[in-house]
Amino acid sequence: MPNTLPRRALLSAGLATAAAPLATPALAEAAPELTWRLGSGFPKTLDILFGASESFARIVGEATDGRFKIQPAAPGEIVPNEGLLDAVGSGKVEIGHASSNLGFAKDPAFGLATATPFGLNARGQSAWWLQGGAGELFAEVFAKHGLVALPGGNTGAQMGGWFRKEIKTTADLQGLKIRITGLGAQVMAKLGVSPQATAGQDLYGALESKTLDGAEWIGPHDDDRLGLQKVAPVYHFPGFWEGGAMMLFWFNAEKWKALPKAYRAVLQAAAAQVSAEVQAKYDARNPQALRRLVAVGAQLRPFPQEVMEAALKAANDLYGELSAKSADFKRIYEAMKTFRNEEYLWFQVAEYTYDNFMIRARARG
Repeated sequence: MPNTLPRRALLSAGLATAAAPLATPALAEAAPELTWRLGSGFPKTLDILFGASESFARIVGEATDGRFKIQPAAPGEIVPNEGLLDAVGSGKVEIGHASSNLGFAKDPAFGLATATPFGLNARGQSAWWLQGGAGELFAEVFAKHGLVALPGGNTGAQMGGWFRKEIKTTADLQGLKIRITGLGAQVMAKLGVSPQATAGQDLYGALESKTLDGAEWIGPHDDDRLGLQKVAPVYHFPGFWEGGAMMLFWFNAEKWKALPKAYRAVLQAAAAQVSAEVQAKYDARNPQALRRLVAVGAQLRPFPQEVMEAALKAANDLYGELSAKSADFKRIYEAMKTFRNEEYLWFQVAEYTYDNFMIRARARG
């Protein structure tokens, strides 16, 4: 009897020692060593948006002790920007980070995932995706193209862009060549604009040579790097086509499903952290960048109410046309509209009232 406990302790220790080598392969199988490539839709000069891919890769690597490596690449280093979603869907690239506008040609419903003209602001877009059912709605659409998506950061409300001449009436838009993409481009086309898909690095030269009459980009922090105020000094706002532009991390659906659950959880957590960081960076850096732009010649001008009203009508007409062509678009747009109307009812009660009071308080010093 006195020797029973020591024997049991020794037996337990022996079993534990014997079991330890058996556990190692199981752990290795649960956490395999992987190297995935991430194609960014943003050039390295966009430090916040390209930096999102770098942060994502760092977080995943640290969370897996380096077993899951992700290698970010700028547009053109693996695939061109316009072919990114096709490359992810086919498995040529495992991950992408880009606006959903890249998939608009596949299904116009893609255009709703990043931002909708006169749609939700940044907080509303996030709430709709995470709590309002949008994530599930888009998952059905994206699955048809071999894709899984997670929110990957929001720029917040964007600016209306740079113009060589001020837009004072809707008639002033007739025939203008403006760099703009996505659903916003189709809305502006209804107002007589000729949309152009000019790359960011080419905007300065195109405006200087008058090949372009205007160009929307993102907002003060990113626009500050382009120097466009020298060749198109009128800085219109707001970018009503992107009141809260949500970028997405795109994953090849088959490779996503094949991942261990722990790795999928790491990717979800990393995307959530990056989403919060991206929006915080824009909110923190845009005010200072706007001051710098005004100091060197940018002329801030709101779009006239007439233009805003005409654009809203054009947007609603467009949504009717797209809904008639695409059942996915109609289903998701109607869901967004319902959520938007409720969201802004709430904003009007508290947020809008508070924000307007603080704007007046700031004006009084």
